[in-house]
Amino acid sequence: MITKEATETAPAPARVIADPPRPLKAGRNWDEVPRWQVYLPLSIYLVFTLIPFYWILLFALRPAGSTSLVPWPITFDHFEKVWTDRAFGTYFQNSLLVGVATLVMTTLVALAGGYALARFNFKIKQGFMLALLCSQFVPGALLLVPLFEIFAKLQMINSLGSVILAETVFQLPLSIILISNFIKNVPYSLEEAAWVDGCNRFTAFRIVVLPLLRPGLIAVGSFAFVHSWNHFLFALMFLNNQSKQTIPVGLNTLMSADSVDLGALAAGGIIAAVPVVIVFAFIQKWLITGFSAGAVKG
Repeated sequence: MITKEATETAPAPARVIADPPRPLKAGRNWDEVPRWQVYLPLSIYLVFTLIPFYWILLFALRPAGSTSLVPWPITFDHFEKVWTDRAFGTYFQNSLLVGVATLVMTTLVALAGGYALARFNFKIKQGFMLALLCSQFVPGALLLVPLFEIFAKLQMINSLGSVILAETVFQLPLSIILISNFIKNVPYSLEEAAWVDGCNRFTAFRIVVLPLLRPGLIAVGSFAFVHSWNHFLFALMFLNNQSKQTIPVGLNTLMSADSVDLGALAAGGIIAAVPVVIVFAFIQKWLITGFSAGAVKG
């Protein structure tokens, strides 16, 4: 017989808590998407991207007059022709000189200007930033006549210095903005700590800040190099002597009103593309980091 006291002291039955209802899925998860729906569009895009490159290799490597879709037998006569007979060796040296000089000058000036915008406050700072941004909307073709007049008075026509200077000026606005935003991501307290240790501003910048700017400097320098390497307009307008012309102008000389040497043109295009491909192959890791870090302020 169960007494009243036993009933009062008996433990209460455990409560069963039901699982809350799961929300309905709005759509399929990424893992549930069939792989062919991802790989098929990417494969189609890859095919359309690689076909022009294969076509260039085909014309560059197969013998003249051949209509085969496979470059066999492989010949390098077109490369020898453009490198020796069409003076592409000289064009290559000129383009390399313009690209490296533009890279160095753009990086140094952008580094100084970006540091000033990132660390100092002055009255026309916002207006200067606005002017840098607005300068990107002006096409270079509109400034060819005034630039030609300026370089003519400075006796710089038919000189690689005119192309280097023009390329540097047109690369500086974007480069300064990128470097400025990248420097803003470096804590100011690091420089202050170096000042406390006895460093002046330049020494603190060189020891503390500059090593942290490597991705940004690589991004700015590579962009300046590739743009100056591929730019056609300035070299065409400011360089008259064939010994001073660059690769884009040299490629233009392979095309005439009557005929086009497709084999030589394809070989010249490959020669022009190889340095850029090599540069991006080695710096792609720092390039992505530099552009992403310089795009926003952390």
